Amino acid sequence: MPSFEPAGFEPSTVAASYARAVLNAGGDGADGTAGSGVWAPPGDRLPFTQVRALWDMVIGAGGGDPHAGLRVGDGIKPGGLHVLGHVVLTCASLAEAAEAAVRYHPLVSQAGTVSLARGGEGTRIRYRPTVDPATMRPQQVEAVVTGMVRAARWIAGDDWAPLSVSFTHARTGSAEPYARILGCPVTFDAAENALTVANRDLDLPRAPHDPELGALHRAYADRLLRELSTSVTLAERVRQWLDHAPLDGTGPADACRGVHLSPRTLRRALQEEGTSWRALLDAARHRRARRLLETTDLPLDRIGPLVGLSGATALVRAFTRWEGITPGAYRARGAGPG
Repeated sequence: MPSFEPAGFEPSTVAASYARAVLNAGGDGADGTAGSGVWAPPGDRLPFTQVRALWDMVIGAGGGDPHAGLRVGDGIKPGGLHVLGHVVLTCASLAEAAEAAVRYHPLVSQAGTVSLARGGEGTRIRYRPTVDPATMRPQQVEAVVTGMVRAARWIAGDDWAPLSVSFTHARTGSAEPYARILGCPVTFDAAENALTVANRDLDLPRAPHDPELGALHRAYADRLLRELSTSVTLAERVRQWLDHAPLDGTGPADACRGVHLSPRTLRRALQEEGTSWRALLDAARHRRARRLLETTDLPLDRIGPLVGLSGATALVRAFTRWEGITPGAYRARGAGPG
């Protein structure tokens, strides 16, 4: 079934500054359609699907450059991470920078999350994509993790390296660039995408740093984060998608493709927002049935399938549950056309 995205629909977005950094580090121009949005102001945001197309340009046909993610991540500069990069530059320690990455990563990209897990000797800084895994190239994940290593070196120096790095995907290219760029043991087919940092490195105070400038950057980042978080909720995105999708045969897998999330992530996120796919689908059927009754004179046995129900009997049963009256009574009280 095709994917339907209504006007105004907002998928996961990525900062234009990061997309520009991808093309710059990849050595590609932005002459094609895929790169046309990259030269927007750095604070603008691009749909994840457009940024994925940029990655396809950088990597090449058939995954031709397995190390493109390493190159992009290692070449990242503060401006490529928008305000997060400038926050990192003013942090008093790697620990403070890691906490800033957890908080402000959505400003760079909503396609994944960063989290911390502190142990006795080391801390794992983990990256988890939140889009459908099939839509994210391994090189994109490697760019994020390698970019975190590069950002740490802005504070700790170019010779710094984590204790280890891990990726959930398999290695497809030579191992040498990973060891050379990351400077530590790298494992693949692991349980998580992460870098492990010695706690003594995290907690080492940095001198000098600029707390006043850091406070200004954080205030700006917090404002942008509030604006981003008050945008359309996932439940509303699914509602918008359902309002433009055919309801006969539409399932959660179709919605996952429409909002660029995995089924597990969609289910969990909707639960956190206090709803579910079943509740949203039921509400969409209600809205569409009411609209068809109000604006058409179609018989009930035609309306039923159009809202994803088996026929007139199922429609009468569902509509009575929704409105407390039958579809016929709803029309008779003056809601129908004319």
